[in-house]
Amino acid sequence: MVRPALFILLVNTVISCNNPKSQPKAMVIVHGGAGYITTDLMIPGEEEGVRDAIEKSLQKSQQHLANGGTSVEAVRIAINILEDSHYFNAGKGSVFTSSGTNELDASIMNGQNGQAGAVAGLTNIKNPIDAAIAVMERSPHVFLIGKGAEEFAVTHGMDTVPQSYFYNKHRYQEHIEGLSEDRSKFGTVGAVAVDHNGNIAAGTSTGGMNNKRFGRVGDVPVIGAGTYAENGIGGLSATGHGEYFIRNVATYDIAAQVKYGNETLDEAGYNTLMKKLKSQGGNGGVIGLDSQGGVVIHFNTVAMPRGYINSKGETVVLIDVD
Repeated sequence: MVRPALFILLVNTVISCNNPKSQPKAMVIVHGGAGYITTDLMIPGEEEGVRDAIEKSLQKSQQHLANGGTSVEAVRIAINILEDSHYFNAGKGSVFTSSGTNELDASIMNGQNGQAGAVAGLTNIKNPIDAAIAVMERSPHVFLIGKGAEEFAVTHGMDTVPQSYFYNKHRYQEHIEGLSEDRSKFGTVGAVAVDHNGNIAAGTSTGGMNNKRFGRVGDVPVIGAGTYAENGIGGLSATGHGEYFIRNVATYDIAAQVKYGNETLDEAGYNTLMKKLKSQGGNGGVIGLDSQGGVVIHFNTVAMPRGYINSKGETVVLIDVD
């Protein structure tokens, strides 16, 4: 009488192990900020530069995942490449404050253990996402700002740069002209990754709002507003008018609809971004991956550079509305 039960147990175990849904395929998705300039209005070489940066970001981070790497490191690799490109409002391409300086923010969240790290108001750190990861992994804190965050980053080996590193004539012209958010090109960058162990991570990095004053900080470094990740639910990175994302705790709002309701992550993303925030006048976008690596992309602007590698191994990069 025992043997049939044992046989059934063994068969069920084998079926479970062979079930393709039991372990998601490692993958990554990135964005380059909600934008208001379509490809037909870009200056010569701009579209190619944006696409090349996103492709490189995807391929390098995907290669890391293919070699058995972690989702947190995949997010770092992806965002570093976008931070090092002057085409996006993050790192090297950051916009200017009203006083003509640059102040950078970033955040990271590890869906495996709920740990998170964030930094705001950085002026001399080359890659803010690295500093955010250091806060998460090497401190008991979640959120550091300004000079204290910079001191912490330097103590832990982050690369520093002079303010001149962030100078870009096009960004500076936007500053001089007082260009508003609703006329900007592209902004905040972000990435979400799932590794072969099914662990999800999400990260976001930005130069903030053009001509911001009084130490303004947006949603990017606010966990649950600009960034959220939780194993079994998904990972999300947002971009857009940060005040609306903060007020609505946008990325957590999306995750909560999945966790406590009956929505898929894609449905929840649509509800929050395309219904709730849009009805309030909140412009922007969100990308994500669900617990099985399903792609989530929603934005209510005319463009949002984004990309992912599909199930066929093809690199997909899009800019305008499909």
